[in-house]
Amino acid sequence: MPTPRLPIIRASEIGEYVYCARSWWLRRVEGLEPEGRERRERGAQLHRRHGMAVQGSRALALVALLLVLAGLGLVLFGAR
Repeated sequence: MPTPRLPIIRASEIGEYVYCARSWWLRRVEGLEPEGRERRERGAQLHRRHGMAVQGSRALALVALLLVLAGLGLVLFGAR
C-alpha cells in the first residue's frame, strides 16, 4: 500500500506562519487571499526597481572613484 503524499511546506510559508499563524491558516487551509494583492505586487516591483537603481548608482560611484584616482596618478606621476 503506497504511503500518502504529504503537502510540501516551503520556507516562505514557515516565515509567514511565524509572522502570523492566523494569516497562514486562512490562506493555506481556508484558501482565502488577503486584500490588496495588486498593491503589494506593485510595491515589490517598485522596490526591485529601486534596488536596481541603487546598484547602478554604486557602480557609477566606483567608476567615478577610479577616474579620480587615475587623474590623480596622472597629475602626480604623469609626463614630466
